[in-house]
Amino acid sequence: MPGLLRGVARTAVIAGTATAVSNRVSRRQAGRWAEQDSARQDVDQQAPAPAPAAPQSHADDMTAKIDQLRQLADLKAQGALTEEEFAAQKRRLLG
Repeated sequence: MPGLLRGVARTAVIAGTATAVSNRVSRRQAGRWAEQDSARQDVDQQAPAPAPAAPQSHADDMTAKIDQLRQLADLKAQGALTEEEFAAQKRRLLG
């Protein structure tokens, strides 16, 4: 009987430890997701607006696009834009 009680106690300790670790991992992951969501919202608010579709000469249009690409590259270098967000903005600007 003492061996059975010891086995039950060991199982309870292992199950409790596994539950505690699982909960901690879940809370940590939820915190990381919340940080990523808030960072994405900040980036969305800071994202540069596309150039207005006013009639311009070809050279002026290219200069404006190059300036916007530089701004996007600066935001990416600062860490405000991810690689995917940078690529999406670039496609929208050039497409």
